[in-house]
Amino acid sequence: MDIYYYSQYSQSSILQPWHPPRSTSPSPPGIHGPSITFFQDDQQQEIDWATQERHLEYMVTSGMHGVVLAGSSGESATLSVEEKGLLVKKTREIADAHGKTDFTVTMGCLAGSTRDILVQIEAAYKNGADFALTLVPSIFHWAMTQKAITDFFEEIADRAPIPIVIYNFPNLLSGLDVNCDMLEKLGAHPNIAAVKLTCGGVGKAQRVATQFEPAQFTSLSGMSDWLVAAFAAGSTGCISGVANIFPRVMVEIYDLYMAGKMAEASALQKKLVLPEWGIGTSDVSGMKWIIAKERGYPLSSAHCRRPFPKFSDKEKQDRVVRLVAPLLPVEEELKAKKV
Repeated sequence: MDIYYYSQYSQSSILQPWHPPRSTSPSPPGIHGPSITFFQDDQQQEIDWATQERHLEYMVTSGMHGVVLAGSSGESATLSVEEKGLLVKKTREIADAHGKTDFTVTMGCLAGSTRDILVQIEAAYKNGADFALTLVPSIFHWAMTQKAITDFFEEIADRAPIPIVIYNFPNLLSGLDVNCDMLEKLGAHPNIAAVKLTCGGVGKAQRVATQFEPAQFTSLSGMSDWLVAAFAAGSTGCISGVANIFPRVMVEIYDLYMAGKMAEASALQKKLVLPEWGIGTSDVSGMKWIIAKERGYPLSSAHCRRPFPKFSDKEKQDRVVRLVAPLLPVEEELKAKKV
């Protein structure tokens, strides 16, 4: 029996049949870069597709194992369902054009209600996404009890046509945290594949690895400055905005660690911690600014959608340049090695 769901994505008043969830695909290991989103510098601030497609091609061809679209780094809250779907569609087309037909594409799903998040997941599925990275609705965060959060993830997982990756980011959600008791229950769901730990929870990563095999449920680091520690604790991958500028460095750390070259992985990790700090403490606007500057994109396209302020403070600009600059030659060396 079909489950019917009103789809705003289809912009139709006709009830749409909802696809039944499939068994969870294991969360692919490796480095998955959460792409930023570029906008035109005018009143409407539509997506600057020329710059966006350049950047998506760079991400797809950088050696990473996948791309995340419309996550927090991609300003998910400011994007329409149609825009998110189109980002997925264009990324899939770029990946296919480069012969990367198995390239993993994940779409960020953020909204104020379960209904609207399901609409976004439907858009992700229809446009070729493999996973949905999902945040808890947190407008009324005081009402979101442990049970309410668990019920939310179980409902969307029951109904979603693609596997769910839980996005745990307490700082973004007024302190809401998916704790270890909740992960123990949610990890057993057949359509929940992983949790992204932007809480910095090494202990959570260890407990997830103790309770589950990676093919059933795993954890992903949400920052690059504890990449080696995350792998040591049992995480199988990472989703960090730093991958927009240092994708090859992050992939190299992953490859070194997986090859058992712990000393080399740790040495490169130490070089990454200051750039992560510089980018992570510059907000999304600063991250977009330094990426546009170093990649040669129009700086006018790097402004966040209003009302987020522009990254125009010269002292802040100089600071992020100073912290990022020492690692740029390493990224270029790794690029040259792969050619």
